[in-house]
Amino acid sequence: MNTITNQDTIKIPKTELVSRRMKVLTELEKNQAAGAIFFSAQTLQYITGFNFIATERPMALILKNTGELFAFVPYLEHEYVEKTISGVDRIFSYTEYPGPKHPMLCLTDVLTEIGFAHSRVCVDSDGYGAYYGYSGPALSSLCPDMQLIRTPDMIPRLKRIKSPFDISMIREVTHWGHVAHSLLQEYIQPGLHEVELVQRVTSEATRIMLRKLGPDFNPGFNVQATAYLRGQVGADSYYPHTRCSNTVLKNGDLVGTSARAPLLGYESELERILFLGEPTTEMKSYYAHCLALQDIAFSVMRPGIPASAVDAELYRYYEEKGLLNYWRHHTGHALGFAVHEAPFLDRNDETILEPGMVFSVEPGIYVKNLGGFRLSDTVLINNESVERISDYPREIEKVIVH
Repeated sequence: MNTITNQDTIKIPKTELVSRRMKVLTELEKNQAAGAIFFSAQTLQYITGFNFIATERPMALILKNTGELFAFVPYLEHEYVEKTISGVDRIFSYTEYPGPKHPMLCLTDVLTEIGFAHSRVCVDSDGYGAYYGYSGPALSSLCPDMQLIRTPDMIPRLKRIKSPFDISMIREVTHWGHVAHSLLQEYIQPGLHEVELVQRVTSEATRIMLRKLGPDFNPGFNVQATAYLRGQVGADSYYPHTRCSNTVLKNGDLVGTSARAPLLGYESELERILFLGEPTTEMKSYYAHCLALQDIAFSVMRPGIPASAVDAELYRYYEEKGLLNYWRHHTGHALGFAVHEAPFLDRNDETILEPGMVFSVEPGIYVKNLGGFRLSDTVLINNESVERISDYPREIEKVIVH
């Protein structure tokens, strides 16, 4: 797999951040807005590359239609923002939350100072979110003369088409997910506790990744390459979204796995089924159906068709093969800056697929008292069809652990 770890340092280029900001400015022009106020931590990271811990203390990013960029942060973050974010014209900070003056009142003063008090302004939400016990007044109640244009979908829409750098980073994180999954498949065996296995895999895969990325790589926080089971062991894999249960693995189990390695805010998805010992004929049959479902999706996906058409084609297969009782969810979802993004490969999503979109393709078959069969791969819509970025083996003989 082609990765970019031949570079001394992995970081988001300034040109990439400028490009994102220019896209937002184009949206402001379309909305005839004086600027935008963003409260979402993911949006702050997308526009500036700033990776921070969202707490009860409100933070906001303010972009004027002239291109000026302002950060509104608690005092404890002021110097960190100065060090971390390039291209910010001014940083406004307040003392603390709750503090002597509520941060939203401080923000109101800032908006008045920069000329937003009587303007049309795009916002992703009407105030700061309910993080860790935060509560506060809505922005609209504090700025009655400001015309708020609620555009919560602006940044998600801009994220849909990935840039060449975005795609290179998605390849990178996919690669390290593969490394972690390979270790998991090597170390998994009957008698191990789930947590014991995952800790060993995560520790080793992360160490390998960080050594390769080099000492100049700044990971942000909580960086790791990991592969895990998430409680998807034996009959419990029937439940699509279980949590870690520290199950002891045993011979004959089918095990649902996931692998990921988020870097610089980028994500990918890789999920497989491993068989601890020779699978039964019934297991082989359902696994073959799962492979067929994925292959149908790969063959159908291409630019110009609606996302709904992909899911509809797979749903037809479920019907024809008598598998509807084992169906639980749509075919997949966009991803890249988060594990789940819009649009969705769902019969009710009419978004047209375009080159540069990245999706998971993860059809599943869930058989009670037997287990769940789900394969997930990260795919890129190219100019004619799709490319499977996560090319980890799917053949059944390659996922049997003896």
